[in-house]
Amino acid sequence: MSVDPTPVAVRPSLGTHEYPRLVDIWRSAVGATHDFLADEDFARIESKLASAYFPAVTLVVAELDEQPVGFAGAADGSLEMLFVADDARGSGVGTLLLQHVIDHLAVTRVDVNEQNAGALGFYLSRGFAQTGRDDLDGDGRPYPILHLSLHH
Repeated sequence: MSVDPTPVAVRPSLGTHEYPRLVDIWRSAVGATHDFLADEDFARIESKLASAYFPAVTLVVAELDEQPVGFAGAADGSLEMLFVADDARGSGVGTLLLQHVIDHLAVTRVDVNEQNAGALGFYLSRGFAQTGRDDLDGDGRPYPILHLSLHH
């Protein structure tokens, strides 16, 4: 007799006390997918997650067996962050988070690092299309950014 796996649930963030777990998820995800990111930039971004980046967005968390395995943050119709723990990648968590922020937070735009081919393919395969490109990221660093918008 087979048992269905526990479904992943998406819920609002419980607040600052769960930020350390979300930083762990970010570290796991970025370590697996952002091999182009210089160590000092990794450390700089990590140091700002809980203090600056998380408070600036509406955060939702994906849970499996009551443990956070991914999260997304949106602001003003733009998906600002979506990260899935490396050991949960490919299991549908990212798709579930993306659908949640589209349905509940009115997300229609996302920016993606051009060097992150996996993320670009993920969004393109889910109805987003490239609408622009910047040579530098928001901090003026040499990580080209692709601007994507949802096309129905």
